[in-house]
Amino acid sequence: MRVDREQWSGEGDFTEQLLIWLSGQSGIEYLRVEDASSARTDVEYNFVSNEIYIQFKMREREESRCLLGFIPIKRSFLEKMMTLEQLDAVLADDGAMGAPDYADDGMIQYLRTERIIPPYQTKGYKLIELVRIYEVGTEPQE
Repeated sequence: MRVDREQWSGEGDFTEQLLIWLSGQSGIEYLRVEDASSARTDVEYNFVSNEIYIQFKMREREESRCLLGFIPIKRSFLEKMMTLEQLDAVLADDGAMGAPDYADDGMIQYLRTERIIPPYQTKGYKLIELVRIYEVGTEPQE
């Protein structure tokens, strides 16, 4: 399992938990995490946005057929061991991660919020963390 963190600042506890969980999945070969351009900071809130790109493992599969009804032929091709739809179902079944807030055929999205009150301060701030999961080779959605 290769995990590329070069373009990630390391912000986001939920993103880190998700990376650890994803790296334990057998159908995933490569993970890349990046900071998204939509991150914002204000006095009352901190919005962290991260994108995770996944490359699934491939396996070779053979298919046997008969040509013209009597000539046997074998054809082999590569197929993914997992898809985003299957990953969505596995995430939803896992109690630690839970079901995503949004999922379609090209993206899985989580949105987590928590209130942070630093020591010796009466007023804290709200931390909003958005994590989007894409398959490697797809363009981020706007």
